[in-house]
Amino acid sequence: MAEAGKLKKTVVLVGMMGAGKTAVGRALAQRLDVPFVDSDTEIETAAAMSIAEIFARDGEAFFRSRETEVIARLLGGDCCILSTGGGAFLSERNRNLISSKGVSVWLNADLKLLWSRVKNKDTRPLLRTVDPFKTLQGIYEARVPIYAQADIEVTSQPSYTIDMMTTQVITALAARPDVLELP
Repeated sequence: MAEAGKLKKTVVLVGMMGAGKTAVGRALAQRLDVPFVDSDTEIETAAAMSIAEIFARDGEAFFRSRETEVIARLLGGDCCILSTGGGAFLSERNRNLISSKGVSVWLNADLKLLWSRVKNKDTRPLLRTVDPFKTLQGIYEARVPIYAQADIEVTSQPSYTIDMMTTQVITALAARPDVLELP
């Protein structure tokens, strides 16, 4: 079901692992009738390796460099919904790129909600530690002040479905006529 409206800028979803960037991003793209792109998937496709394999083989610095290249390329294309990896927005260069060519939307989920979503997954290379919760907590505390610099913040609630969160994002975008034009 596409919503009436025209997206004028690429919407870049930022936030912690488990915040819903991919799930909400897909639903948002469908409702706004624009493509959905995941920067991590684009990196994996280009490298023919998983993010975890890239981290293991080449390190985080190499990965972050490729991530910036992919984000810059995608921001130069047609308007879309772009889901980024949890660390992408930490880079000042990425924040500046996103701010100049798109709009950042922080999906703000609290630590308890994030943990409930990621604790049983082994696809998070940064959580492959002795105490994954403590690691997540440290990452969360370090990143939240940076995510707070996003252009738009949408707070998640444990009771929200993907559809409800998507509606919250559309409402926030609609408050910005430079981003989303509604009839």
